[in-house]
Amino acid sequence: MSDNKVIHTVNSRTLIRNNIRNYSMFIILALIMLIFAPLTGWNNFSPRNFTNIFFQYSYVLILAIGMVQCIIILGIDLAVGSVCAFVGALSAMIYNTGVGMPLTLLASLLMGLVVGAFQGWFIAYPKIPAFIVTLAGMMLFRGLTYIVTAVNPVSLNDDGYSYFSTGTLDELLKLEQVGGHYPAAIIFAVIILIVYFLAEFSGRRTKIENGFEVAPMVLFIGKLVLIAVLVLGLAERFAAYRGLPVVVIVVGVTVFIFQFVMKNTVLGRYIYAVGGNARSAKLSGINSELVTFTVFSFMGLLTGLAAVISTGYMNSALPQAGSGFEMDAIAACYIGGVSASGGIGTVVGVIVGGLVMSAINNGMSLMNLGTHYQYVVKALILLLAVFYDVYTRRKAGLG
Repeated sequence: MSDNKVIHTVNSRTLIRNNIRNYSMFIILALIMLIFAPLTGWNNFSPRNFTNIFFQYSYVLILAIGMVQCIIILGIDLAVGSVCAFVGALSAMIYNTGVGMPLTLLASLLMGLVVGAFQGWFIAYPKIPAFIVTLAGMMLFRGLTYIVTAVNPVSLNDDGYSYFSTGTLDELLKLEQVGGHYPAAIIFAVIILIVYFLAEFSGRRTKIENGFEVAPMVLFIGKLVLIAVLVLGLAERFAAYRGLPVVVIVVGVTVFIFQFVMKNTVLGRYIYAVGGNARSAKLSGINSELVTFTVFSFMGLLTGLAAVISTGYMNSALPQAGSGFEMDAIAACYIGGVSASGGIGTVVGVIVGGLVMSAINNGMSLMNLGTHYQYVVKALILLLAVFYDVYTRRKAGLG
């Protein structure tokens, strides 16, 4: 009986049309890299540059993971840059007492969580608009940063703090090169691909057994091959320079956790429900206030993590740190497919959006273009991303 089970496959054209937003993000990222290649003498494809992109811009990816949840529920957090500066300054001071990096990291996460919960309470229960609360938070925590630092940089006692942001696993484990490449990145890539392939085949089999439509086998295998090439290619770039950056592991674990929460938990379904229609969610028995409070608490937690990463990269806590962080995170979300109308967005999507922003910043930096040009380009890209969202929703009759 099972041998004669009918496999319902989705028409290829329909599949592409339904996933055009996801496909377009990867295409845009590839085009940006290719456009900058001849303009930078192909330096943007060098192993050193790939590693430096993650060293410099991982904070954007971390912040975008939290920001996507805020935007899904029709919120926003304008305070993340100021909170990064505030938590970064305090964490540097804590580290300088000699407590070590693990306790410093834990303290930073807790400080970020408390800040997120503080703002989340005002947004969720008195129902003050998130824009107003976080705008006040932006000014409050910037002022507190100036107070605790006395408007002076906080230097770190040693390199232990910065290793979290700019170190590699191969250096930590003292692994030797094999054939001119450090092994950790390749080993991790192979393990991740094996787990991913097993999960994909298992998910496909489950869908078939339950009579759901699946992609044609050719497209399914093609997707797996493409992902394998991308993952192994990125791993090779890391392996050819200094090895697997610690911050890449941190970002990867964070993406996995929040992708799982958003896609496979009750809380994740509640977040999308509140974003899709808060009133209907409330009438369905969902505690929308608690969901909102939780989302902004998550945002604070991730801001604490981003503060450690950005402070470690700079190797000091600067009073003016974090300027523009909120704009980078918000832009990454909209470029990554988050809807301005709420209820739509994925963690993986905003990671690609963050990489698009990082590739643009990196490419223009390699061309020695000033930051004023970067502001112009990022503004235009953000405007086009939101226009694309509004246009496609209207065309689909969704508003």
